[in-house]
Amino acid sequence: MGHHHHHHSHDHSDLKGRNLLISIFLNIGITVAQVIGGLLSGSLALLSDALHNFSDVLSLIISFVAQRLGKKQACRKKTFGYKRAEILAAFVNAATLVVVAIILMKEAVERLLDPQQIESNLVIWLALIAIMFNGFSVLLLKKDSDHNMNMKSAYLHLLTDMMASVAVLVGGILMKYFEIYWVDAVLTMIIGIYLIYMGYDLLKESTKVLMLFTPKSVVIQDIVESICTIDPVKNVHHVHIWQLNEEEVHMEAHIDFKEDIRLSEFDEILEKIEEHVYHKHGINHVNIQPEFDKCDSKSIIVQD
Repeated sequence: MGHHHHHHSHDHSDLKGRNLLISIFLNIGITVAQVIGGLLSGSLALLSDALHNFSDVLSLIISFVAQRLGKKQACRKKTFGYKRAEILAAFVNAATLVVVAIILMKEAVERLLDPQQIESNLVIWLALIAIMFNGFSVLLLKKDSDHNMNMKSAYLHLLTDMMASVAVLVGGILMKYFEIYWVDAVLTMIIGIYLIYMGYDLLKESTKVLMLFTPKSVVIQDIVESICTIDPVKNVHHVHIWQLNEEEVHMEAHIDFKEDIRLSEFDEILEKIEEHVYHKHGINHVNIQPEFDKCDSKSIIVQD
């Protein structure tokens, strides 16, 4: 059995942890201010934004804990360590985005049927504060969100909350100058729809990773055909390819050889396969079972 992996880690975990902590404290402050302001003003949009901010706090804490767990070393009881902690956090955070959206939309429908007068000045000022604080948090997490699913989930929570605060601000201005109080509920509905839109894609992607689906960038048939061009490979079958986390894509397969080669020859061929699948297909962890004239299924995908 041949086994090898490439590690090309660009770890900025300390910086990510610091940025997450700053964002957590900022959002705790925003949440408290919006709950008080929402109760005093009677604004559902402000209270719904506070609820979303509270979900942000929870999601950021989950992301922070997952990011810390991901740094722990593997052991005999946990041979992969906690490398999937951040993927799990992304899944939970994406799911909460959708749940929060449904709650907001339900409340909005109830308020739309019974519009109430709202103290718009307080709504406007708190929305402005939330936009500034969330905007700063979004900038802190933007860079890491491009290549880390966990950080992306935290970033999306903050981005959507900043957008929600913008909507609340617009609503506050309309209520102040035009006394259009039903806009509070309408904007809450729009916020809810936007949350579902943003959360669904991340929920789908994190689910694929947790279910060990083949990464969408990988075409198994192309990999099999390219490996078969390496002499003396006869057949590649029983293939499994999955994404462990953001940095690691694993592949295991059985390889049939045309002749009964020596172990030292297999090592040389394995090295060629490892380099090939890494540079051409981004697979950095390879586990190969060599075979010669063995009676088993030669299908690329075999039902275990």
